[in-house]
Amino acid sequence: MNYYIRIKPLDPIRGHILQRYTYKGICFDVKKGWYIVSNQVGEYLKTVHQIHGDLNSPMAFDVCTEDEAKALDAKEAEEEAPKRPADKARPVAASDEPIRKKRGRKPKAEKPKAEVPETEKKEEEEK
Repeated sequence: MNYYIRIKPLDPIRGHILQRYTYKGICFDVKKGWYIVSNQVGEYLKTVHQIHGDLNSPMAFDVCTEDEAKALDAKEAEEEAPKRPADKARPVAASDEPIRKKRGRKPKAEKPKAEVPETEKKEEEEK
């Protein structure tokens, strides 16, 4: 039985950063897609992580059978397809109002001045 393997597609957000890997004289490249390898090589590549020596980093390879590889390709092709084809696009009306208002500070509202009590006014007048 042979394994189908490939380096996981580049996705830095998920931690998939490996683009090339060499094992036993075989140079695997992310751009070249699937490779067919022997059981021994496949079993080893199941244990390889994206960052050498870091057991918490994601696995570097997709290692599967032929049927699993075809299913994975079909799933990825479906995800890449547009959700709504161009001939079924919905019309969207644009608003005349700007989406965002002007940026900047809002003018501060003037605070009402505190009123002086009448008793204090009378004292000030007497002085």
